[in-house]
Amino acid sequence: MPLCKNQRDSRPRGWLNPRVANKPHGESFYVSVSLLQLIETRLGEHSPGRKLLRPLMKRSAVAMILQVRDGELHILMIKRAEREGDPWSGHMAFPGGRMDKTDANGYAVAVRETSEEVGLALGPQDKCIGRLSEINARPHKGAFGMAVSPFVFRLERQVEFVANYEVAEVVWIPLEYLLDPDNREEMVWNYKGVEIPMPCYMYGKRRIWGLSLMMLDELMDLVEGKNPKRADWRRG
Repeated sequence: MPLCKNQRDSRPRGWLNPRVANKPHGESFYVSVSLLQLIETRLGEHSPGRKLLRPLMKRSAVAMILQVRDGELHILMIKRAEREGDPWSGHMAFPGGRMDKTDANGYAVAVRETSEEVGLALGPQDKCIGRLSEINARPHKGAFGMAVSPFVFRLERQVEFVANYEVAEVVWIPLEYLLDPDNREEMVWNYKGVEIPMPCYMYGKRRIWGLSLMMLDELMDLVEGKNPKRADWRRG
């Protein structure tokens, strides 16, 4: 089990909050809306990477869902249930899963899995504003690994989640918290007896790292460019 240094249980602070702390609530709302609009614009200009061996790889997809809540831009994450044999058991993740034969494409996978896992049926009103680069989730298994395609959605309606057996918790994470480099920490991942230092966030007692953090880092790079305090550690 990975260990995270300097774990904090206090409520995380945001990135934009100090700048708008003395401003009316409505003004902080507009800051977050502007951030969402910036993300949408940057995603429209973005050319996400695709794996060269994609046709030969197993396929999966996730939904990265953004929403302005209480004046702050949030991203939806889930804590996966503890399940024996699941390599991502107990991890913080995005709704998603493997492609079925009935799925026409990666987008269909993200929509179906989100409905199955958290009871959110993404429809035409829930705009898909872009996608991020594919990640090889299992370069050490199988001949070619599995390509994960992240799709980014904009949610503008109130929803109630109904989690299935695969999900222990549904959590909205303030994107401003992730954009604050002071909230970034270091953990040690013990992989086959080798201790590997890796970045992480602790949102309360929830650890965000690995594949999910790779996706978040690409999204944050689109927002503010390369940040020297957010070193490029991504692989696969």
